[in-house]
Amino acid sequence: MIYLLLFGTLLALVMINVPIAIAIGITAIGGMLAASGSDAMLNVPLTLFDGATKFPLLAIPLFVLAGELMNTSSISRRLIDLVSAMIGFVRGGLAMVNIGVSMFFAEISGSAVADVAATGSVLMPAMKKKGYDPHFVAAITSSSASLAIIIPPSISMILYGAIADTSIVKLFLAGVVPGILGGVLMMALAYYLAVRYNFPREEGFSLKRLSQKFRESAWALLLPVIILGGIFGGIVTATEGAGLAVLAALLISAFIYKELTLKQLYRCMVRASVQTATVMLLVATSALLGLSLTEARLPQQMAQAIMEFTDSPVVVLMLLNLLFLILGMFLHGAAAIILIVPMVLPLIHQFGIDPIHFGLIVTLNLAIGQQTPPVASVLATACSIAKVDIWKTSRANLPFIGVLFGLLILVTYVPGISLTLVDLVYGP
Repeated sequence: MIYLLLFGTLLALVMINVPIAIAIGITAIGGMLAASGSDAMLNVPLTLFDGATKFPLLAIPLFVLAGELMNTSSISRRLIDLVSAMIGFVRGGLAMVNIGVSMFFAEISGSAVADVAATGSVLMPAMKKKGYDPHFVAAITSSSASLAIIIPPSISMILYGAIADTSIVKLFLAGVVPGILGGVLMMALAYYLAVRYNFPREEGFSLKRLSQKFRESAWALLLPVIILGGIFGGIVTATEGAGLAVLAALLISAFIYKELTLKQLYRCMVRASVQTATVMLLVATSALLGLSLTEARLPQQMAQAIMEFTDSPVVVLMLLNLLFLILGMFLHGAAAIILIVPMVLPLIHQFGIDPIHFGLIVTLNLAIGQQTPPVASVLATACSIAKVDIWKTSRANLPFIGVLFGLLILVTYVPGISLTLVDLVYGP
């Protein structure tokens, strides 16, 4: 009963805009005091420190910094120009370019918000100038940006892997097929809407222009090759790959394109530090909450209750999807992973569900949560840049959310979509 009260307190604090990390910390300490008294406070600083110092988590600030470096230099613009030369000639081409650029950017940053910030400020004004509805522009930019947490590398997968003690490299590999499939389905939807509403074509296809844009963006294209090639080739770990991403982005921006000054580098590092501090405070306080829940055996009790209700993995996965979809409307992605994954892991293991498969299910639920108000962090960022109403944009976004939901159902009940590539590389 006490933990239902604490969970209600947590939701109440979040709803009145108390920072989620502070709300989690208050809830965790309250649970520890209720269970063990004041003696439990001796473990608080040790647990906070231990929770935030796991080696895989070092990848988060590095990928965030790599994204900031891309935003500051012309790397993002060069990628946009290349994709526009490749597919911009079809009807509704700019909408497809938007999706294609998000897929490229996802292979470097791992953050949907960074994706919107990098591509939205360039693409959204261009699409509106061409006559696209502003709400559609914000919707497609927002939904395609969520591919950044599905296609590797993914900050959400790093968090999940650290909490679930699961191979981050395998999680990255499992996200390749679902991420590409999601992008292709969104492009198909964009083309259908372009034909239906007579969206404009861009300039005709030109092999000369494509060749020119390819040469201009050749160094930028090396970034995903360096990062993913190093990780999947077994040369570096995911954390070391993040370090490579920063080094490559820094060298390309400062010494090849010569567009990064020391003042800009300082600003990039400050912005990356602020974003990282927010995530790491969440991670640290989540360790407190995890300790509190473990001492109370709440995850085990919840698993037992569900097992008494059903013995079908199909029903269990349906219930967990429903839980994540609801919480995704009110919690940021990192908070949802931190709060729920430790509670449901015993259940996952008892039903024999592959933790890599479940990691993709969690990630897809978070991608949908980024698009569903009232929180909808990515959608809110896109609407802020486009200067449009979030609720009208949400209506325009429904078809793209439908694509993400359909992909979630496919990945949930056809595990081969995410696991086949992993099994081919690492064995079943």
